Amino acid sequence: MTETSFAQFLPALPEIYLVGAICALLMFDVFFGLKKPTRTASVALLLLLGGAVATLISADFGHRQVLFSGMYIADDLATLLKLASFLFVAIALFYSGEFLGRRKLQQGEYYVLVFTALLGVLVLTSAGSLLMVYIGVELLSLSLYALVAFDRENGVAAEAAMKYFVLGAIASGIMLYGMSLLYGLSGTLSLAGLATAFSGPNSLGLILGLAFLVVAVAFKFGAVPFHMWVPDVYQGAPTSVSLLVASVPKIASFAVAYRLLAEGLGEVSGTWTQMLSVLAVLSLLFGNLIAIAQTNLRRMLAYSAISNVGFILLGFVTGTGDGYEAALYFTLVYVMVVLGTFGAILLASREGFEADEIADYKGLSARDPSLAFMVAVLMFSTAGIPPFVGFWAKLRIIESLVNVGHLWLSIIAVVMSVIGAFYYLRIVWVMYFDPPGDLPRGQPRLALRFVLGLNAAAALGLGLFPDVLLNVCQTVLHRG
Repeated sequence: MTETSFAQFLPALPEIYLVGAICALLMFDVFFGLKKPTRTASVALLLLLGGAVATLISADFGHRQVLFSGMYIADDLATLLKLASFLFVAIALFYSGEFLGRRKLQQGEYYVLVFTALLGVLVLTSAGSLLMVYIGVELLSLSLYALVAFDRENGVAAEAAMKYFVLGAIASGIMLYGMSLLYGLSGTLSLAGLATAFSGPNSLGLILGLAFLVVAVAFKFGAVPFHMWVPDVYQGAPTSVSLLVASVPKIASFAVAYRLLAEGLGEVSGTWTQMLSVLAVLSLLFGNLIAIAQTNLRRMLAYSAISNVGFILLGFVTGTGDGYEAALYFTLVYVMVVLGTFGAILLASREGFEADEIADYKGLSARDPSLAFMVAVLMFSTAGIPPFVGFWAKLRIIESLVNVGHLWLSIIAVVMSVIGAFYYLRIVWVMYFDPPGDLPRGQPRLALRFVLGLNAAAALGLGLFPDVLLNVCQTVLHRG
């Protein structure tokens, strides 16, 4: 291979590395992991670390490259999202290790599916054409369908997977139809070409194409009224899979929205921002109100996710760089916090006890003070209470709305934040002020507690120094 060709493929090193890692992991499991599945889990974590290193090696900070006939974009945003994806998947697998072993799900196929889902995320972060967007979406979606149904003895999980698959297939068809309309009108699959082709007045075909694409993006986010799969998957899937579905795919959803709408269709943002504003308000309203009535913690987190998706969409509604930065900031913060929340559920669970009912956490401060404190920190952050990082994430979204004159949307966001704080703080009340139940005390699990403690500390530390992450988000979008 010549030096020129090597330089051409270097920006795509994370994806190339991950494809090789999938093959290596599969072969390792066949020869060394069948008798001792924990070996495969350890190798998977090492491979994810290698993926982060490969991402840093391939990065060319401050520069943007468009490769492979415009199909692949290498910029600072892609680098940040890939690093975050490798890190968050590693944390998710670390949290899930004991749970998978207890449920006899710690199989090589599980980790291969996780890696293929991650590959879909990486493809989406660097997608430069409609074709790459679709390939990334399908890689991620098909892997998640299989993961949701991975526990074959769980009928509820199979039902959730079937519902997810059917609705996901419909959403994929809608996305393809919208893409075909845009291709027919513009004659190009390139997102850069779309930006040039649709710089004039909007036609009926363009509006229809945008409507179909917005529906598909809303489904991937889990926004109302395309949210029907979210609560069933969160509650029905194994907790380790719910953890994955709740976290890393949100990065992919942001990447789809940014590459497809902000970059590819930014010239017609006046049309799709109106559509997104309706979806954002509905998600905030229904997500928060229905979450109040939930008694299952995972189902409550599902409706909480829907409401938080409303905040991310509000960032895109602004149609400005500040709004996109706020949406990116909110996405990273939300994924970090929800990882810790599901990690706490996994830490509290044990054989025959899933710890996914709110009542299970009654008097947790008396039974397990350290776990109760970490959960409280995460709940305060998600509720948006200062000085935790969730407060700054929501404030940044509201500020970006005010700056472009969307006062009514900012007011709705504030009101919904107050309503949402109720069901988060209810968890804290249950842990600290309700009498303890008859449930057994928590087990030590020191390594898991240490990582969860770091997760909670990050929620507080990034809240005390919010500019650290916010400056990174501003840099990657301005330079990109």
